[in-house]
Amino acid sequence: MRFVVALLLVSLAAFAARADDKLDPETGLKIAPNWELAAAQCGGCHSHQLVTAQRGDREYWLQLIRWMQRTQNLWPIPAEIEEPLLEYLATNYNETDWGRRPPLPPTLLPGVAKQ
Repeated sequence: MRFVVALLLVSLAAFAARADDKLDPETGLKIAPNWELAAAQCGGCHSHQLVTAQRGDREYWLQLIRWMQRTQNLWPIPAEIEEPLLEYLATNYNETDWGRRPPLPPTLLPGVAKQ
């Protein structure tokens, strides 16, 4: 019984840590410095859910912006907007802030022969 109670308390603490993030009710973006830039720049072309579903460091976000500029007709973003935008994205949607388990090794996937 103690184990169950301890497990429940640990689970609640982990949930509470994520629940501390304040989200904009309209966009779902984390409210933090420069979140309005992300709302305006990213939401001009696509759903904000595409932002919240991604995770990456600053370089990842920069390459994603460059890809959208090259292939999706994203407008040029001035440096005075792009720098704080990248800071917001890399800080609030980074690789370490991922709430999912790591991918399964190939040997555990269905239909893959064990070596």
